[in-house]
Order: sequence, then structure tokens, then C-alpha cells
Amino acid sequence: MTEAIRPFTCHVSDEVILDLKDRLARTRWPDQLPDAGWDYGTEKSFLQSLCEHWRDRFDWRAAEARFNAFPQFMTEIHGEQLHFYHVRSPEPDAVPLIITHGYPGSVAEFLDILGPLSDPARHGANPRDAFHVIAPSIPGYGFSGPTRHKGFNLEKAAEVNLRLMELLGYERYMAQGGDWGAGISSAMAAKKPERLMALHLNFIVGFPPNPANPLAGLDEAERARVAWKADYDLHEHGYRIIQSTKPQSLAYGMTDSPAGLAAWVVEKFKTWSDCGDDVESAFSKDQLLENIMLYWVTGTINSAMRLYYEGGPGRENAGLIANITVPTGHAFFPAEIRPTPRFWAEQIYTNIVRWTEMPKGGHFAAFEQPTAFVEELREFARAFR
Repeated sequence: MTEAIRPFTCHVSDEVILDLKDRLARTRWPDQLPDAGWDYGTEKSFLQSLCEHWRDRFDWRAAEARFNAFPQFMTEIHGEQLHFYHVRSPEPDAVPLIITHGYPGSVAEFLDILGPLSDPARHGANPRDAFHVIAPSIPGYGFSGPTRHKGFNLEKAAEVNLRLMELLGYERYMAQGGDWGAGISSAMAAKKPERLMALHLNFIVGFPPNPANPLAGLDEAERARVAWKADYDLHEHGYRIIQSTKPQSLAYGMTDSPAGLAAWVVEKFKTWSDCGDDVESAFSKDQLLENIMLYWVTGTINSAMRLYYEGGPGRENAGLIANITVPTGHAFFPAEIRPTPRFWAEQIYTNIVRWTEMPKGGHFAAFEQPTAFVEELREFARAFR
């Protein structure tokens, strides 16, 4: 294994699929209290319906065709395997764009935006808005496979992305991300600001300049969002605590049981998306399962959660994301789980040039609202072409 770049095609053996179906058929279901709904976690009848669809109707070969519709590659950087899409635009003046997913997502989130971003003319848009799109699977996620070394954290993920762009011959480019992808893209901007022409995020962090009076300078809507976030963390932050402390213990069940894996992942898609109480209003069962399958067939739920451990309590990369001067745009989707006020974000991102309040969508922005996401990114990028 070297930094040599090799073409990659997604293909899973029939034996893996048969084993999956057998495990789904033999799922041992827990009880659920009457009228509990999703209050205690993933609702039992929904999960049973999802797993029945997974076993009997989900077409993995059709999903493979979707994954293989765009050029994929493998390489090794800093001792870790890296899978990535590299979709070159037919437009000669296209802007290079590296876009990075988060947890518990994957490159499956981007399948509906790779075409419109790279070839807008083919999708009824202006060819001058084209991008060369690079979409890596974070090492430890999907076809990148499990990470091999202790200490693979946000900073190292950013270094992998920076090196990937060097290998591909891009000297100047844009970076985009949400969730971990926002942190990784921001770390890229902090480490190599001369490489990034602009940074676009759909998940942004920040802090109050005066901790003794954190609400100072905020308007009524921002104060309400801060209060909502405090209440949210009381009820929805348990996953982060366990993944930041004992991910290995959790991983045994999810690596052995597809139903267990689906329950853990789909609960976040329901809670973090703009779906009301109906996750299928935002994602089809097939979309949910395409993403879950990337964890199942690669055995990467453990290494994906491990990224929280490496960046968990006491292990933060102090000062890594600070004083970012690269021109920055933020698209705030209304169901985002981190509604950071702009005033707070400006304590880290000192050159925010665009702040867009999106009409609909949540944490998985490109997955939930691909058309709006693409148009927002096109509009932001026009100032840097």
C-alpha cells in the first residue's frame, strides 16, 4: 500500500448478503413499553419494518450501481486507507471542491449532489457553476475501512484531506462540510489557509466572547436557539458520552447485529433531520439502508465511533480550530442540532462573508435537501470564481 491512486469499484460478495439476511431473520427483539414511541430510543415497530424491508426488498445490487455511477478511488495516506470520489467536471473552469461527510453518515449522503455539482449544464443549470468534486470517506468510515492506529483524530483527518488534494494536483480549492466534515474542513483552513479559496459549512461552532454573560449581543431568535440547544443536550447527548469513552463495548453488538446497527444509526437520522416525527418524510427506507450498509459491509461502526474517543473529553485538539481567516459561508438549516449564533461563530471564523437561513432541512443537509444545498453552494462560490 502506497500513496498510489487506484480505481475502486464497490462490490460485495453474495455470501455477505446471505449472511446479512440470515442475521436479520434471526433478530432477537427487545420488549417495548406501550405507547412509548421513540421516547426511549428507536421505536420497535419502525425498526421491524425497516429490517423486514432490508431483508426482503432492499436491492443492494441496485445500490451498488448508484455508488458506482461516479468514479471512485483508493489510496493510502499517513498509514490509513482512504476511499474517495473524484468527479471531474467537463467544464474547463470548474472550481475544485472537497466535501466531507460526518457521523453517522457517509458518502451516501452525496449521491444526489455529485452530478449537479460537477455537471450543472446536464442538470439544467449554468455551466459556469461547475465544480470538480472530491468526496472522501473519512478514514474509519465506509470503504476507507477501519483505522489502523490509535490517535486518528480530527487533525489527522484534515491532514489526510490536505494530502489528498496535493496528490490530485489541486493547489487552490474550496472545502465544504457538516458535522465531523465541518470540523475537518475548518482544520484544513486553519492549517493551510493559503490552499483554500473559501470554506463553506452547514454546521458551525463558536463560543460567547463573554462567558459570564453568554447571551449578550444575541437577538431574541438566537437566544431561543441557545435555550433549545441546552435542553437538547440534556436529553440527546448520551450517544456522544459513550462513544467518547467506551466505543469498543458498544461496537460488539452493532458489528454482530444488523438490527442493532440500524437502531443506533436511524435514531440519529430521525432526531437530527427536519422530519417532524416521521423519518420517512425526509429519507426513504432505501436511502437509510444505503448509508447503513456502508457501515455493515465494511465493519466500520467501531472505527467511526472511535473518532469521538480520539476527540473526546481531555483529548480535544486545543487551538486547532481558531482564528480562521479563510472566507467562510454558513448555511443554517432550521433543524440543525447545533444552532450557533453568528456572533459566537465570529469568535473563530473571522471572515464570515455569507450566512444563509435555509427554509427547510436539518443536520444531513445534502441528503435531506439536495437541490437547495447545491444552489446555496453555487451561489456562495460565485464570488470566488
